[in-house]
Amino acid sequence: MAQTEEKHGRRSLGDVLDACRTAVIGEVAETGLGRLSIEGVSRRAGVAKTSIYRHWPSVEELLLDALAHSHPVETVDLDSGGLRADLLRSLEQLAAWLAGPTAPAVAAILAERRRRPDLVEALYTQVFDAHGTRFTRTVIEHYAERGHIEARLVTPVVVDIGEALVIKHQIDTGNLPDAQTLAAIVDQAILPALGIARTVEEGTTS
Repeated sequence: MAQTEEKHGRRSLGDVLDACRTAVIGEVAETGLGRLSIEGVSRRAGVAKTSIYRHWPSVEELLLDALAHSHPVETVDLDSGGLRADLLRSLEQLAAWLAGPTAPAVAAILAERRRRPDLVEALYTQVFDAHGTRFTRTVIEHYAERGHIEARLVTPVVVDIGEALVIKHQIDTGNLPDAQTLAAIVDQAILPALGIARTVEEGTTS
């Protein structure tokens, strides 16, 4: 392993940590969660196992840290143009995340819900909840807190509508929704569920 590290040259601590995070994401996508190991991550990253253990007590902790490190942070853009624009942006962020390398790693963890409920719980607490829970939830709650949406309409079902329809589209078609489909999800599903009617002639909902 020393020879492996030498061929990469001397790297900064930040570069080593990033290499380990990238490697564990690639490793779980290739081998699955059941065969994920520090040895495999070590080979892929070109980092000694002792260096990995110095920062993470287990390969699962490294995986969770890698997912948390790369997970999008849900925010509200005060200059975006209002609720509709923020909802669209959050779904675009979701689609970009689903197209990236970390989504398969998340799916691998969720597939182990019965065998590793502790790992699934850690995924929610350390990754999802720590970054604003769901992609549209922060947006919806932000506008509800400011009186733009009736609080009684902000239910667990409503805050998950957008994500559910994006994922259903991916399952049904094998592709992520395009911009037109994302707009339809916002206009025909999320906004009506929030008690906001919108037609093509109305322009941007705020």
